[in-house]
Amino acid sequence: MDETPSITLLGVKIHRVDMAATLDLIRAYIASRKPHIIVTVDAAGVVRAQTDDEFRNLVNSADLVTPDGAGVLWAARKLGTPLIERVSGVEIARELCRMAAEDGFSVYFLGAAPGVAELAAANLATQYPGLQIAGTHDGYFDSSRDREIAGLVADSGAKALLVAMGVPRQEKFIRANMEQLGVCVAMGVGGSFDVFSGKVKRAPEWWQRHGMEWLYRLMMDPRNKIAKVWSLRRFVALVLKARLGKDR
Repeated sequence: MDETPSITLLGVKIHRVDMAATLDLIRAYIASRKPHIIVTVDAAGVVRAQTDDEFRNLVNSADLVTPDGAGVLWAARKLGTPLIERVSGVEIARELCRMAAEDGFSVYFLGAAPGVAELAAANLATQYPGLQIAGTHDGYFDSSRDREIAGLVADSGAKALLVAMGVPRQEKFIRANMEQLGVCVAMGVGGSFDVFSGKVKRAPEWWQRHGMEWLYRLMMDPRNKIAKVWSLRRFVALVLKARLGKDR
């Protein structure tokens, strides 16, 4: 039974957690030796869930769903179900690696372009001495190889798996192969490996603190981020419609 407090935002479950509670749950998942799925949801994910039934069901059945984005926090406040704080995938991944170095469990890095996962893992291992890298593999493989790749993760003995293949591919890969992966915690982390490898720079702290990292990313990479902006417009419209319905 799920005892972690949660809200429902436009039909999507999101847990009311901060980073400290998230890390406590991850530590408990590792200790349980049973498989657990973590999903981080931003505004684009909520919009996708409106039309992708498989993705919505996957999110709503996950062990932990964290609010990844200022838009989600805004919407929760607007609809009268406020959340505590943003708990992003990139920050969870970083903190998980710090915890792994301290507690002695290993992490597998799966995804991104060839060479990026290896560099991301190496950089984090330098930052957190003692971090055990169970293995790495790029995300450039066809879905017909999913079981094969899941077997590689299982053979590595990893206790935690970070998957950087984009939404919803990463979450659907984890869900479909969770029993074969052999890990206690698996989470999709989007473009986090690009950040950890140094290939992509995060927004300056001021932008992050004011919930405007999405705008910084748009300015830095307008061609690849414009789809998220259109998704955000759809998200705002859905939230305002839901608010109007509550006020009637």
